[in-house]
Amino acid sequence: MPPRFPVSDHCDGRRFFNPDPDAPAGRPLRDVIRWARGRRPTPWPARLDDRAWPFPATPAREALALTFLGHSTFLLRAGGRVLITDPVFAERAGPFGRLGPRRVRPAALALEALPRVDLILQSHNHYDHLDLAAHDRLAHRDAPRVVTPLGNRAYLPRLARPRTTELDWWEGSAPLPDVRVTAVPAQHFSARTPWDRNRALWAGFVVEVAGWRVYFAGDTGYGPHFAEIGRRFPGLDVALLPIGAYEPRWFMRPVHVDPEEAVRAHLELGVARSFGMHYGTFQLTDEGIDAPLRGLSLHRTAAGLGPAAFDALAHGETLVLPRPGRPPAASAA
Repeated sequence: MPPRFPVSDHCDGRRFFNPDPDAPAGRPLRDVIRWARGRRPTPWPARLDDRAWPFPATPAREALALTFLGHSTFLLRAGGRVLITDPVFAERAGPFGRLGPRRVRPAALALEALPRVDLILQSHNHYDHLDLAAHDRLAHRDAPRVVTPLGNRAYLPRLARPRTTELDWWEGSAPLPDVRVTAVPAQHFSARTPWDRNRALWAGFVVEVAGWRVYFAGDTGYGPHFAEIGRRFPGLDVALLPIGAYEPRWFMRPVHVDPEEAVRAHLELGVARSFGMHYGTFQLTDEGIDAPLRGLSLHRTAAGLGPAAFDALAHGETLVLPRPGRPPAASAA
């Protein structure tokens, strides 16, 4: 049988891998068992009720509005378009809606409260990033286009598949006439079941819309891809970078950046502003719920940066940036 996918530096035709030999695409079972036996997770609260932030009206066409809905889900509004990253509204990050870590924070907006979504950016197939029920509801309600890396279309609900574009790393597409999306490398792995390890690709995305260049990193460890993305896309306006799910480092380093590495990535990208994600919603690893934010503050300061360069939006907060290259507006209050 011929290869299903193009053979490349990250695919053998049937399975994907990270080009860096020191960054395995997932851990062997013996390491998973070692981690499980030695875990000393910092306790998280069972439930947090954050303040309710107002959801501003549609921004001016030249503006970019970012709303943090939780974990890796952002709503992006620019040029009259509405995009959403890795939409997860499920109560648990696991199979059947009954397994896996439970949310400690509800989604900042109910799916039904979202404006009409034009485009979904789906980075990979892990349960804390791919919520099939959310895709199905959005497909029925809005019929959005979906952009995702190679091999992920098959995981999506049937109604979403005909409107889905699969991309390899560095491949670009215009799923909407006024929006261009390029899939860019990430250092991670994929699996939805015990039998499909690395049969679908993982990626980040650079989105170009209404004069803005926004980089959504998806889920990734630290590697040379950040500097390469910065070289290929000079003048990035905004980066959405993971800062959580990183302890213990011996186990998580290949697939999840920590706050220090996220700050380093921000600098290598040459991006104007970065915002943290992938923290404070599901307890996936061993660090405390506030450790990513403390670490971001510490390492940002050590790098000579302030919150205007790299910050984290509050859960449910919207930030409106008026136009590329201009100072940001105050957060919605």
